[in-house]
Amino acid sequence: MNTDDLLDLLRNSPKNEGLFNPWWENDPENDDFNNSYEIRQHQLKAYLDERLGKAHILLVGEAMGYQGGHFSGIAMTSERMLLGHMVKKGIKPEDVFISMLPSRTSKEEVRKDGFNEPTATIVWEHLLASGLNPYSFIIWNSLPWHPYNVEKGMLSNRTPKDSELAAGRKILKVVIEMVKPATIIAVGEKAAIQMEELGVPYKKVRHPANGGAKLFRQQVSEILNLRA
Repeated sequence: MNTDDLLDLLRNSPKNEGLFNPWWENDPENDDFNNSYEIRQHQLKAYLDERLGKAHILLVGEAMGYQGGHFSGIAMTSERMLLGHMVKKGIKPEDVFISMLPSRTSKEEVRKDGFNEPTATIVWEHLLASGLNPYSFIIWNSLPWHPYNVEKGMLSNRTPKDSELAAGRKILKVVIEMVKPATIIAVGEKAAIQMEELGVPYKKVRHPANGGAKLFRQQVSEILNLRA
């Protein structure tokens, strides 16, 4: 199984209303290019290919969000990171991938500096500030696709349905087999449930959203024995 095979698997997202597939669909209202989905494919492939065989940590979140992977193609990774706007936070574009030129896929008039996901910033900033090599970890989601609120539109998030998580679990199993991580960290309750369903060893940490950032940092540091 390689990243091209994984992308083929990702094509088969549930045909639910309110579920966006960033690698095989365009967001007609917010995407800047007719081939935005192909750019996201290439960025995910670069991110994974540069880490497979090297990364020994897998962090698993809940679901892809509109401020993160919806436009970057990579879980818990925002356009602003790729565009170099998060250097002040210690996150450089080359920390994500180096084998291609990073690109935004959203229209500049929608979000001038690109979309920014607060959770993504907290996760990347803490791991890098703690001295962790950015190529030693991979971030994925329990639900790899983006669940959005139909009434609010694509620029929204919603809680994944159980049936969607079941579909995501099949993809997650493949990712775990590809990465062969020494440590899996479930970020939040939904991710922990996925791990339980898969029956694989994992460590659970608090999701950094909604006031959980401090505990997230503390728990991740303890699990990975990171410096404060």
